[in-house]
Amino acid sequence: MNTNNGSATADFILLGFSDQPQVEHIISGVVFVFYIVTLVGNTTIILVSNLDSQLHTPMYFFLSNLSFLDLCYATSIIPQMLVNLWGPTKSITYGGCVLQFFFALDFGATECLLLAVMAYDRYAAVCQPLYYTIVMHPQLCQKMVLTAWLGGLGSALILCSLTLKLPRCGHREVDNFICEMPALLKLACVYSKVIEVIVYALGVIFLLVPLSLILLSYAIITQAVMRIKSTARWRKVLNTCGSHLTVVTLFYGTIIYMYMKPQNSTSEDEGKFLTLFYTIVTPTLNPLIYTLRNKDVKNAVKRILYVRKCSAKS
Repeated sequence: MNTNNGSATADFILLGFSDQPQVEHIISGVVFVFYIVTLVGNTTIILVSNLDSQLHTPMYFFLSNLSFLDLCYATSIIPQMLVNLWGPTKSITYGGCVLQFFFALDFGATECLLLAVMAYDRYAAVCQPLYYTIVMHPQLCQKMVLTAWLGGLGSALILCSLTLKLPRCGHREVDNFICEMPALLKLACVYSKVIEVIVYALGVIFLLVPLSLILLSYAIITQAVMRIKSTARWRKVLNTCGSHLTVVTLFYGTIIYMYMKPQNSTSEDEGKFLTLFYTIVTPTLNPLIYTLRNKDVKNAVKRILYVRKCSAKS
């Protein structure tokens, strides 16, 4: 078999649901609405966290980073997806596919680590309240976020370079909406045991280990909450921790199901809908979950709007 990538830099075709145009029309409308909500919701959290001095805490520093990450993640994927869904052609340039693939891996892996960092922050806040400001000092918070970003970058460089080196024998049709690893691996005309091992190893590092640490943190938090006598504080802890745990469940659940299962065990349509969920639905739900369950954010928005209103009148 000739495995030479003679068309290595040729455009890719993103099939999506091209054989079901009515489904694509519905999906395009849903994706557009979700993208607008993602932009508005996450931008609001970033602005509120920075403008309101009462939210200048580690929790909201991490939350604003998560919102920025979700903005980057969604923007690296959705605009091109909408162009393909609305336009007559389903193509994406080789360079565009590489960038989309790289940034999706980078931002996805970074979010895995950042959610674990946020779980540690909640553990410190609930279980070590007297030492919280000492433990979670600004320098440590910045270093933890930087480590998450660098970790995501490193994993993306490894997986992206290895995947793109696989011979495709002229195959250009990506059976998905975006250029992501499972779909691109199916284009390869050779089987690579090395990539499979590396994917599982990085899956353990970026998915199973952080998730285990998150679950351990919440097991300890649960024990601490059971000892809280103040009803008001007990409810506040449940609201903030419940929001984070909801986001963790949505994000890790779909990612682990998608990446840690053998690739052949997931049907094509199932894989496409899972991709839509963790690339579009999750970044949209994150700000809604945190704001709807969090009185601090709601009160901060009211304070900012009140100040703006008073300033406009004066």
